[in-house]
Amino acid sequence: MSQPEFNFADALREVAQARNINELQLIEAFEQSLAQAYTRNVEPDKRIEVHLDPQSGELEVLVVREVVEKVEDENLQISLADALELDPGVEVGMEMEFPVDREKFSRIALQAAKQTLTQKMRETERNVVFNEYKDREGQVLTAQVVRSDNKGNWFVELGAGEAILPPREQIPGEKLTPGNRVKIYLKEVRKTPKGPTILASRADERLLDYLLRQEIPEVANGIVEVKAIAREAGQRSKVAVFSHNSNVDPIGACIGHRGNRIQAVTGELGRERVDVILWDANTRDFIRNALSPAKVGLIEAQAERREATVTVTPDQLSLAIGKGGQNVRLAAKLTGFKIDLRETAAISDLDAAMQQAMHDDQGAQGNAAAQSAFDALFKDSKSVATASPDDVE
Repeated sequence: MSQPEFNFADALREVAQARNINELQLIEAFEQSLAQAYTRNVEPDKRIEVHLDPQSGELEVLVVREVVEKVEDENLQISLADALELDPGVEVGMEMEFPVDREKFSRIALQAAKQTLTQKMRETERNVVFNEYKDREGQVLTAQVVRSDNKGNWFVELGAGEAILPPREQIPGEKLTPGNRVKIYLKEVRKTPKGPTILASRADERLLDYLLRQEIPEVANGIVEVKAIAREAGQRSKVAVFSHNSNVDPIGACIGHRGNRIQAVTGELGRERVDVILWDANTRDFIRNALSPAKVGLIEAQAERREATVTVTPDQLSLAIGKGGQNVRLAAKLTGFKIDLRETAAISDLDAAMQQAMHDDQGAQGNAAAQSAFDALFKDSKSVATASPDDVE
């Protein structure tokens, strides 16, 4: 067929470049769609092949027939005698191609080809998006806020595709505005009948972990290790850290001079409060640190059941519990222990007992009572949880 007036190859090349689609894949999709449309609408019983030269733009639509001794289906076969008249070198079993007159490309065939091509182009685009992001799960990316829907979902533009931020993955109270750029954690990429779905999150604790590594050099280079994170997005988080260098204070490194490092982290999270606490290999000490800023007393931990009972004096109980139970809830998540707070009026903390014994100046009787409570720590730890100076007296 001669050079067409309209160059399909050039048009497809422009589409491929504009939509970041492989040019040869798009040409192949066009050939298949046109063959299907022509077969369905013009010559339904014949075998049709379409070839588009990507360089010249020449388009050929061919009817393919097999050479046989005896014809059983004229639409798909041609007799050897008739074939030899057209090509003396032909043999049984070979295939012959017969170009279709361009005038037979009816409008309905071309329209059907256009519709099929559009569908295949969408499928190709979806595959491009899926293939680009399927291996990027678990990464943090910078995305542009695009739009929201009536279900409270926000959509962000990643480059080749969009990701969805459902309400459960958003930071409560954060106001997103179309055009703004935000950091998101790529939580999941999966295929669906309607194309790939990319699930993004700003509430995941791994976004906080990424920000800590970005803003704190000691965390990035491994000197300070983030051991655990417990997060209630938009409100408060607890981060347990440990230093592999005795000369580096892990908490000070994370907070930075005048809090500049931790403020840079919280600034990305809508001013979410981030508490940095010291991780400890000793379970009781780790639980004690996790419950800060509350000062707690005796801790009885059962490692097998992952449960701990913590005694707290009345003046520290509300602080240990936190607003709406948030402090103890985050401490439990951080340590992996179910924490049961029990109120006591006794001095059950070793440091507190020592201070009481050394600095109580209310008389010898008071000193004796404090000393008794102090001694009880080494005799019967369970009795101290409920003991008081009056009980000893």
